[in-house]
Amino acid sequence: MTHDTTHKLLADGVVTLRALEPTDIDLLYQWENDTSLWTVTDTMAPYSRKLIWQYLNQFDGDVFQTCQLRLMVALQATGATIGTADLMHIDAFNSRAEVGLWVARQWQGQGYGHRALALLADYAHNHLGLHQLYVNIPVFNTACLQLFDDCGFTLAGTLKSWIRRGGRYHDVNILQHIC
Repeated sequence: MTHDTTHKLLADGVVTLRALEPTDIDLLYQWENDTSLWTVTDTMAPYSRKLIWQYLNQFDGDVFQTCQLRLMVALQATGATIGTADLMHIDAFNSRAEVGLWVARQWQGQGYGHRALALLADYAHNHLGLHQLYVNIPVFNTACLQLFDDCGFTLAGTLKSWIRRGGRYHDVNILQHIC
């Protein structure tokens, strides 16, 4: 594979989606253990550096075997790592995967999430051959709902009282992107 092909596949001139590196462990440890983020994830307990290291060390690049892929979102100009992009529950038989996307607070609102999601969707559809992507977003996360809507995801349904946050149950919207 040439550099140009890699560039077009996982980068757009502004952001790059790249593999995890051992140098990412401290940043991932910080992000995964930020309890303020747990309100929009299903995280129930802290992650240890050892657990993050094991994931990084055991990943062999076969996304269909592991059924997941985590990529780091980085700025091409500086190399600064600004977030994560995930494909989870990759289902080769049904040709679909769940999407996760997170951009650090100081980088939000600058279009980086749109760019990363567009790259991830293009990679999933055109390189992995997935027919559809889906995401579950709590209805109170209006910024995230708007981001995915802007990137071509459409509402497929609503799960009523699906998640409990702050002692209350909230609906979750399911959005899909089908190519």
